[in-house]
Amino acid sequence: MAKGGQTPKDPASPRMQAAWKLKDSGDVVAARREAERILADNPSPDDKAQAEELLRRATTPPSLYGFALLAAVLLVLLVVLAATRY
Repeated sequence: MAKGGQTPKDPASPRMQAAWKLKDSGDVVAARREAERILADNPSPDDKAQAEELLRRATTPPSLYGFALLAAVLLVLLVVLAATRY
């Protein structure tokens, strides 16, 4: 199934185009590394904005880790409660 609206209309440079293609093809780790390299090379303002946008889209939100921790705690609590009933 095609994904619409993933890549900005006009990536600023060939390096950014390559990074967006990596992300769109599913290689998020390589896309993040390329975006970090672009940011480390003192890019143009357009490249900088797009690299930051790519990193923002490819990063796991911190709140997700909180929900995962809450689910793990609840699972352990349920196992402990079930074990103490017998």
